[in-house]
Amino acid sequence: MKRKWLIRTLTGCVALLLAASFAQAGGMALPKADGEAVYQYITQANPYQQWPLFPGKEKLYKGAHPHGAFLTTYVSPDALAAIENKSGPLPDNSFVIKENYRPDKTLAAVTVMYRVKGYDAEAGDWFWAKYTADGQIEKEGKVTGCINCHASAIQNDWIFTGPVK
Repeated sequence: MKRKWLIRTLTGCVALLLAASFAQAGGMALPKADGEAVYQYITQANPYQQWPLFPGKEKLYKGAHPHGAFLTTYVSPDALAAIENKSGPLPDNSFVIKENYRPDKTLAAVTVMYRVKGYDAEAGDWFWAKYTADGQIEKEGKVTGCINCHASAIQNDWIFTGPVK
């Protein structure tokens, strides 16, 4: 009898934990700070190209090194709300995703900033990733080049694209 009660209790706890994790991101579990998991999330589970553009930016705006001649920047809905409300740093679990284009406007890479609470406090808790046009991971994690460059925009939550505060 006790065993059945324990199994029911544990099953209920697992169900509650799963429900809580799926409640974030509109029913989709958020990825861990891992290049493959993030890529699957932003391309399959919750396609970033269906997200809003960074406020004030259009598709294929003029870019700069190292990202590309032209850029398109998407933000997760929670990031958009924070930017529009000027509420300060973007919330945990938010994304800023930049498509990097060559001068001929062909996609060269996709770069990702993903805020993960407790991931890297010294770098704003941002997880960084760069993917080739076909989705191969070029860089991921605590990418020194990304961190060193974006540190000059620390007053704007490490973001160059436009004001977030």
